[in-house]
Amino acid sequence: MTIPSLETWMWAEACEILQQADRLHRQFFRPAITKAQRLLWEPPIDVYETPSEVKIMIALPGVPSEELFIRLENNLLIISGQRRLPINSESQIRRLEIPYGNFERRIELPSGHFEIGTRELNNGCLLILLSKM
Repeated sequence: MTIPSLETWMWAEACEILQQADRLHRQFFRPAITKAQRLLWEPPIDVYETPSEVKIMIALPGVPSEELFIRLENNLLIISGQRRLPINSESQIRRLEIPYGNFERRIELPSGHFEIGTRELNNGCLLILLSKM
């Protein structure tokens, strides 16, 4: 490799790493500070509303259902839990892009009264249906 092509390659690699870090920050790792002052990550969501319900899809790859907590508080739906790092003492981390640790997502709901209906964890996504009362 010649010096100019080496510099080009290095700049391309550096730019790719910066783009990946920016994408990760924007899409997944949006830290939030709670009242308890714990650092958490916020999973990305999609919210859809129909005349009878609000559908919320939350991306939670690798989070088992027993690590999920869902509650309604006033006009907020709060989803919290923990995604554990799936390594053992023999593992060596080569790349880590998916956030681990405690998470919490607070979703402001439209005005009205809601009841938590269906909760399905499928293919790494949690689907919550909130029935309008």
